[in-house]
Amino acid sequence: MRNFSNRHFENREYRRNRGKAVSAALAMALMTGLMTGCGTETASSETASSAGAASSAQEQTESSTFTVSAEDAASDTDAQSDDADGGDTGDGEKLNIVATIFPEYDWVREILGDQADQAEVTMLLDNGVDLHSYQPTADDLVKVSNCDLFIYVGGESDAWVEDALKNATNPDMKVINLLDVLGDQVKEEETVEGMEPEEEEKGSEGEAAEEGPEYDEHVWLSLKNAEVLCKAIASDIEELDPENKDAYEANLTSYEEKLADLDEQYQSTVDSAARKTLLFGDRFPFRYMVDDYGLTYYAAFVGCSAETEASFETISFLAKKVDELQLPCVMTIEGPNHKIATTIIENTKEKDQKILTMDSMQSTTSEDVKSGTTYLSVMARNLDVLQEALN
Repeated sequence: MRNFSNRHFENREYRRNRGKAVSAALAMALMTGLMTGCGTETASSETASSAGAASSAQEQTESSTFTVSAEDAASDTDAQSDDADGGDTGDGEKLNIVATIFPEYDWVREILGDQADQAEVTMLLDNGVDLHSYQPTADDLVKVSNCDLFIYVGGESDAWVEDALKNATNPDMKVINLLDVLGDQVKEEETVEGMEPEEEEKGSEGEAAEEGPEYDEHVWLSLKNAEVLCKAIASDIEELDPENKDAYEANLTSYEEKLADLDEQYQSTVDSAARKTLLFGDRFPFRYMVDDYGLTYYAAFVGCSAETEASFETISFLAKKVDELQLPCVMTIEGPNHKIATTIIENTKEKDQKILTMDSMQSTTSEDVKSGTTYLSVMARNLDVLQEALN
């Protein structure tokens, strides 16, 4: 069984200094008294010098986390007061759950169901910040430190978590690392034919740095994975609130049926499709999805790539592949920049392919949640797009 908990996948330059920034944010939180109860009464002189860096890190992220009771998020009524009485989990306090990304957050809401008043649920990445560039603020770290259950992906983008958990003030906190839960089902990132090569990281002497395998973080884009992960989340929630265990188990069973039904629809769509290949003029975070249903793909970049510019060779290869396979469209992920997909189309013979977008749920916001977006609704829309792309 692989263990992803303590891995540091710092394979890209733009994330190299994130650990230092997180440490600085932690130091600032300690200095300002936000993280009381950590067993630290006075800050060292080194801490003071870190505060400026932490402030800069906060300004870059500007992450206002989304914290509501799951009951509020699941209804169309106005948000209730944070001080409203909630369910008793045995110690007279509401269950406090923090999730880094939208799929985790939505799974928690589904499992809580009618017991929504038992919890305060926070989604850290709530304002469209991409998982791969997210940098926690001091306030985010406080939320993690005090929660009863913390759920995170566990890949290279979450290298900041280790330091955050060391400063946790709740000794009974439960932690779910999605990659750890999936174990050997986690896939290494792969570079397929025609894909833009990643720049090699350089060591201190300018030579290529030796690195371990890099794992694909986008595990939530598999409905099969979602079922496994929801089981793990439900199990921990049941342990934290055993009085409502039966309700949580019933909610999980109902949700698993919905996941399985949509999974069957995906398989049926692929089985009856005229084509079995997708081509992305973008990053490709859908590795788990295509592997689930036996699809092949071509793409400009790997799923976790920091690259934004494709070479002439990559554009040319992908354009020729569109012509060769007579593909009716070029795919992208969510976001306004479809320049690479447009350039690929401009270099095909017909130049009339459509651009279709699949949502990887890396930029889902609190406003999307309030408007009714759910994990299942996004995956259902993705199925509609997939059906058009394959036919």
